[in-house]
Amino acid sequence: MFLTGFTDEAGSDFAVQLKALKELGWKNMETRAIGSKNLASLTDAEFEDVCAQLDEAGVQINCFGSGIANWSKSALSEEDVLASKKELLDAIPRMHKLKIPMVRGMSYKILTDREPDAPEVEAAVIKNLTELVKICEDNGIIYAHENCMNYGGLSYRHTLKLLDKIQSPNFTLVFDTGNPVFNYRRIGQAPYPLQSSWEFYKQVREFISYVHIKDGTAMPGEDMKTNPPCQYCYPGDGSGDVRAIVIDLRKTGYDGGFSMEPHVANVFHNANPETVLDEVKYTSFVRYGQLFEKLLRECGWVF
Repeated sequence: MFLTGFTDEAGSDFAVQLKALKELGWKNMETRAIGSKNLASLTDAEFEDVCAQLDEAGVQINCFGSGIANWSKSALSEEDVLASKKELLDAIPRMHKLKIPMVRGMSYKILTDREPDAPEVEAAVIKNLTELVKICEDNGIIYAHENCMNYGGLSYRHTLKLLDKIQSPNFTLVFDTGNPVFNYRRIGQAPYPLQSSWEFYKQVREFISYVHIKDGTAMPGEDMKTNPPCQYCYPGDGSGDVRAIVIDLRKTGYDGGFSMEPHVANVFHNANPETVLDEVKYTSFVRYGQLFEKLLRECGWVF
């Protein structure tokens, strides 16, 4: 077991991200934003600078938290599909150089102008995702699918369908404890209730290779369709069943990473995350990591 996190939530500057890890005493990071870019979009000179800083700090990037097939990209848009493929292909040589074994990806946005799992949408998702996974398979990289605001995040059944249709040893799951809190459980007929993190986790547990730690509380919105606002909080203080999931993972022999994605000061997909004070971002990220370490010990983990 190891601890890691989306260090861009501590600050946009890469040196600040490394500083937060040093304060926590951690040697792994999940990289997402580096300034206004990411691993795939850095210039060659910027990438070499990142490599030098990692080497000096003794830190390993364990996962590229990409924007591939994410909540902003439609499986029915050729432009979006090509952008995801390009991001993956641009990232792979850099992942190889840094020995990054895993890319976090998704399964395209939830469409609002039609049923989000209509046959034509589902077919496009599976076709395009299969191509991305094949690229990963050919290059020795794990495509870890996150249950976010995407096709697979519609319910545990949708995630299981993806696993059934895309049968590859390089296609696995990253389970985010906080995402079910504000996503509707698209099983049966509307109106849909919000998902249960515990239920989702239990149904997909055997396929999980990586865990994002996020927590919060949300209430169903008036239209029961649009994701309701979520009040994010420290791990164990919300509706994400973090403590129960962490206990169960220990009992079932989980030995992967726990990646912090706090959102308590900086929600990555909000319109203006830069308005949050840098000091607040940094201190809240470090505090989040420290509180999760405390929760782990309370749940019987030894590290």
